[in-house]
Amino acid sequence: MKTAVVICPGRGTYGKAELGTLARHFKNRALLADFDARRSASGQETLTALDGAATYSVAKNTRGDNASALIYAATIADFAALQDIEILAVTGNSMGWYSALACAGALSAQNGFEVVNTMGSLMQQHLIGGQLIHPFMDDTWQNNPAQKTALLALMTEINTRPDHILALSIDLGGMLVLAGNDAGLTAFEAAVPQAQARFPMRLANHAAFHTALQAPVAAIGRAQLSANLFAQPKHPLIDGRGAIWWPHATDTAALWAYTLGHQVTEPYDFTHAITVAAREFAPDLFIITGPGTTLGGATAQSLIIANWQGMASKSDFQTAQQLAPFLISMGMDDQRRHVTGE
Repeated sequence: MKTAVVICPGRGTYGKAELGTLARHFKNRALLADFDARRSASGQETLTALDGAATYSVAKNTRGDNASALIYAATIADFAALQDIEILAVTGNSMGWYSALACAGALSAQNGFEVVNTMGSLMQQHLIGGQLIHPFMDDTWQNNPAQKTALLALMTEINTRPDHILALSIDLGGMLVLAGNDAGLTAFEAAVPQAQARFPMRLANHAAFHTALQAPVAAIGRAQLSANLFAQPKHPLIDGRGAIWWPHATDTAALWAYTLGHQVTEPYDFTHAITVAAREFAPDLFIITGPGTTLGGATAQSLIIANWQGMASKSDFQTAQQLAPFLISMGMDDQRRHVTGE
């Protein structure tokens, strides 16, 4: 039996190609019906209807109150589909932290849905600020700490300008996700040359996640979501600081406070979480649940930054992956079969 760290994706991973994901992969129809009933009771469109739509709508499907719940449900379904895998730990990226809590057993599937649907809805209702993404690695995926330092220095300088807000949101492998107000984001976009023909890229329907701008949302979340929802995890959890929450040794009140406090208002270091996953647990596999496949690159880049098994570039990663696949994206059918038997 192979060992694995499971990685849960965040916002932006349920795209046009993922339409119908729940119909294909969510086998627990009673649980999906429960999720749908909860959304109907809140006056929201059901996940079954969103996932079963004839066409994908960017305006509708990327909204926080819809995207978060869709991604969570797809992740829960994929986690349940894993077969003959010893799970060493669970982590996630940004909103994927909520999914990781449920996969690890710190939240039941229903309580996890309550958390993710509440926070996704609050983010959408308030929609404070925005996000953009920009690389500091080039197409070869070689670590470039000098470029990273320069970009962060530019960010810091812009943040000192009157009426400009800009801060690190997510350290995402070879990418920096920055967040702030429109003035701050626009200033950064004007100051950096275009990279790889598409960056810097503003992220549609994204707020200034993981910054102090989200303090009001975090406060409402804490008021609406009880610490009683949280339980001891069944698997170790690696959070957005790289801290590990261990089974039988977790202060569940502290886990609630982190989840609806620091995790919402401070930078999320996905790169460090993956470094900790690799070095502390040394799994055979890194399994990224669906939906989508976009987190694969950031995970591989994070492993390169950690110099995992001597990898220092994209070609190193590709060679190792071809010899013995260790990064499994469940959003890809050919890779999914390796861990589900489907």
